[in-house]
Amino acid sequence: MAEHSENAGSAVDSIMEKISEKIHTHDSSSSSDSDGEKPVSPSSVKAKIFRLFGRERPVHKVFGGGKPADVLLWRNKKISAGVLGGATAIWVLFELIEYHLLTLVCHVLILALAVLFLWSNAHTFINKTPPRIPEVHLPEEPFLEVAAALRIEINQGFSILRDIVTGRDLKKFLVVIAGLWVLSIVGSWCNFLTLFYISFILLHTMPVLYEKYEDKVDPFAEKAMFELKKQYVVFDAKVLSKIPKGPLKGKLA
Repeated sequence: MAEHSENAGSAVDSIMEKISEKIHTHDSSSSSDSDGEKPVSPSSVKAKIFRLFGRERPVHKVFGGGKPADVLLWRNKKISAGVLGGATAIWVLFELIEYHLLTLVCHVLILALAVLFLWSNAHTFINKTPPRIPEVHLPEEPFLEVAAALRIEINQGFSILRDIVTGRDLKKFLVVIAGLWVLSIVGSWCNFLTLFYISFILLHTMPVLYEKYEDKVDPFAEKAMFELKKQYVVFDAKVLSKIPKGPLKGKLA
């Protein structure tokens, strides 16, 4: 009787061990599954956020990440303010005071020649060495690299122009026509110097403001882009799709 009870107890213990082993394996598998499902990192979530002009890098990297980017984004406020102040002084000098460029160049050259002449003839009396006019030595490699880069950009521009004028990309054609029309209207309001100065001011203010408020600007830009695309789809369905298009080679052949 005692032996039967011991056998029953050992059987119960073995059953309990099997149950606990199954529970343990289930927990381990569930924990491994949960570990396999990695949480979404904040960087991947941030990458899915709409950014203006489809950029994937910070604004500072978009502008090159060097000293020009530091100036445009006001990393060094003294240099940025100095550049903006210099541009403002040039605009005031030529636009408001109506000082002519040729007159300014001539006056600067007259002043420089007069100073050099007096210095050259009076250096014996003031115990100073005569002025040394330096020689300019420029390496050829940077100019060749710039020329090669310009050649590539010009060829790409001509390729885009070829696609536009042959009717392959009607959307670009309409965008270029609209841009030139707007630019002609703006050009009738002010001269080239004022237009250049306004562009310079916008280039030194808009990027830093966008970098500061990009979390508020990007959602608004996303809504605006969605509305523009929706209106373009309607315009394409009603107007553009009815215009015959294709390369000129097919017509000439």
